[in-house]
Amino acid sequence: MEKVVEIQNRIYEVRGVKVMFDFDLALLYKIETRVLNQTVKRNLGRFPEDFMFQLSESEWEQMSSQIVTTSFKRPKIAIPYAFTEHGVIMLASVLRSETAIRTSVNITRAFVSMRNYIMSSRHVEAELAELRAKLE
Repeated sequence: MEKVVEIQNRIYEVRGVKVMFDFDLALLYKIETRVLNQTVKRNLGRFPEDFMFQLSESEWEQMSSQIVTTSFKRPKIAIPYAFTEHGVIMLASVLRSETAIRTSVNITRAFVSMRNYIMSSRHVEAELAELRAKLE
């Protein structure tokens, strides 16, 4: 569960979609970011825009001001790629290592856990709204 929480802390929302950045994924997969991106570029057909997209400069400026990490080292000109849940799952098939498979399982669990939390929160909000309406 500890690993899932660590992963959840690396999931962000960009363009209304929950994503993970290439540098965080590389860290979790224990490979260099450039190696991850090279592998993806060799398999671009597996990563349509709803699986992966590159942030715009303004999106990256906004996100990088929110990301606080002491080990964060990325050239300013290197704008990261964002991977949706489906893109993260696809990474396991192109990286083909035991670490990639285990990491993808944990990442999938993190996404599912977050989705379940959001859904239960919405359910509670709906119940509260219903109660408020009855009290008014």
